Amino acid sequence: MRSFLSAPICPACQFAANSRAVIPFISRTWPTQRFFSGRARAGPSRMVLSDRVARPPRRDAQDHDSSTPHRRSQGPFGGMNQTYANIREPTSRNSFRKNDDRSGGDRRGGQNDERRNKAMKMRGSLATISYGHRTRTKAGMTELESFDKFDLLPSIKEAISQDVLKGMVGIKPTPIQRLAIPALLGQTESRRSFRSNKSNERQEFLLAAETGSGKTMAYLLPVIDALKKAEAADPAIAAYQEYFTKQMKEMKEPGYTGPREFDPHPTTARPRVVVLVPTAELVEQVGSVAKNLSHLVKFRASLFSANISALVINSNMYKPSGIDLIVSTPHLLASMADSDPNILSRVSHLVVDEADSLFDRSFAPVTTAILDRALPSMKQLILCSATIPKKLESYLTSEFPAMVRLTTPNLHAIPRRVQLGVIDVVKDPYRNNKDLACADAIWTIGKDSARHESSVPGEVDVKRIMVFVNEREKTQEVANYLVSKGIDAVALHRDTAEHRQSEMLGSFTTNEPMKAAIDKSPVPPPGKGRRILPNTKVIVATDLASRGIDTLAVRHVILYDVPHSTIDFIHRLGRAGRMGRRGRGVVLVGKDDRKDIVAEVRESMFMGQALI
Repeated sequence: MRSFLSAPICPACQFAANSRAVIPFISRTWPTQRFFSGRARAGPSRMVLSDRVARPPRRDAQDHDSSTPHRRSQGPFGGMNQTYANIREPTSRNSFRKNDDRSGGDRRGGQNDERRNKAMKMRGSLATISYGHRTRTKAGMTELESFDKFDLLPSIKEAISQDVLKGMVGIKPTPIQRLAIPALLGQTESRRSFRSNKSNERQEFLLAAETGSGKTMAYLLPVIDALKKAEAADPAIAAYQEYFTKQMKEMKEPGYTGPREFDPHPTTARPRVVVLVPTAELVEQVGSVAKNLSHLVKFRASLFSANISALVINSNMYKPSGIDLIVSTPHLLASMADSDPNILSRVSHLVVDEADSLFDRSFAPVTTAILDRALPSMKQLILCSATIPKKLESYLTSEFPAMVRLTTPNLHAIPRRVQLGVIDVVKDPYRNNKDLACADAIWTIGKDSARHESSVPGEVDVKRIMVFVNEREKTQEVANYLVSKGIDAVALHRDTAEHRQSEMLGSFTTNEPMKAAIDKSPVPPPGKGRRILPNTKVIVATDLASRGIDTLAVRHVILYDVPHSTIDFIHRLGRAGRMGRRGRGVVLVGKDDRKDIVAEVRESMFMGQALI
């Protein structure tokens, strides 16, 4: 008995005995026994957040293995009793890895990650334009149905109908022209962007419109109008005109022995308008529009590019009769400004066409150098682009916060008149051979065209097709394969000489139809001769040929590689169906390409939506 009493007492029994002595009135129900026994943990109140709400989830809760049973759903009110906030931690833009790293560097998983990165880059590359803004813009453009509604000089209106748009019927301004021309002329004051009418205050504009929408005329017409009005109000030019008239009169008199040369014009080597474009092809394209306008409007325009000899460029710049407008590539103009900084001392209007390219890494240093030198005398800075990448948007917001953005309702949208077809290269008969699929698509287009004779009996129209690849090295490889299959194909990339580039693109930028004789000879049997497709011309190019070039003759575009971003999709497909014409694009989708992204682009095109 003594040994029993001296034995140690169980702590649980002792705690229960003390509880009965202190609280004798508590009934011995099962809940109270469970409460006082200390075996149950008190749960949080339904209306009180856990103290872990601001902390990230525990790692052991994320990295549980597959043997851990799934937690049962808490029902519709389960969110009121959360133990942690389900907030995703910020992830870097280039890091879209899986949470589970147990794959051990699986090659297939790495390909999926790379494709996912491309997809995110494609979706996030463009700045967003709200549909409310698009709707308001569309409603405000209905009033301007003719160029006569614009406050342009009569000579400019006459040049539009007689030279620039000669032979066209039912001429109407395009959407970007209806937006930009009144804004650049100061014809409208309804928006906050035109809050100041001070002549000495610089105005900054961004013209953003879809490809093939007439942006060149949208900025050239008001800029030339301002050029002529400033010329009429310039006392130095008026004094020179008086001197020139007097000198000419004296030179015609008999026995004149004075000087036979004139003093330099005030605008000699001092242009008032500068248009910057990225390539020599665009210099010729924009320059031809300016030259057409100059015949009736009477101003002096010159083109500067690698296709023009240095002797001609120098003589045009320093011509005694002066120079008013130049169209140039940035590198060439920057090198001229380094030797003669005063070239840009009187620039009143600077246009940066294809701004998304000229403010990219390769062009940005020289573009900004020209901009800095021209800013003191500048009255209008005009940026023009078919796409607004987020990088460009952030740059403009920081450097030009007061810039007026004129965007058309269809910005970042491929026109619905351009249809998009998809060829799954993985399936038979191609078996992931893109070269074969590309050649087969071109042969299909050519044979379909050969069935329809042109207006001249015995001839058919030549189809001009552009094939776009992502890598420069691939252009020559694909072109050689197409030539081996009887297709007239050439490769175009940055290593191609600029005069050769212009020669290649010459037949693609003209609106004149090309004819070919119908080949009525029998098709040679296999192994007895090579079949030739005579009614097609093909250019295999990188994105060099996708920016701004007015390929009016192109109706078909083949995307050999799926573009890396939505920007490239817009520019490449924008080579077809320009100026209201119909076109067709074909995408070759291989085993490593994102089919869902292509399907998303195709659906957006069908619905007429923007690719954002």
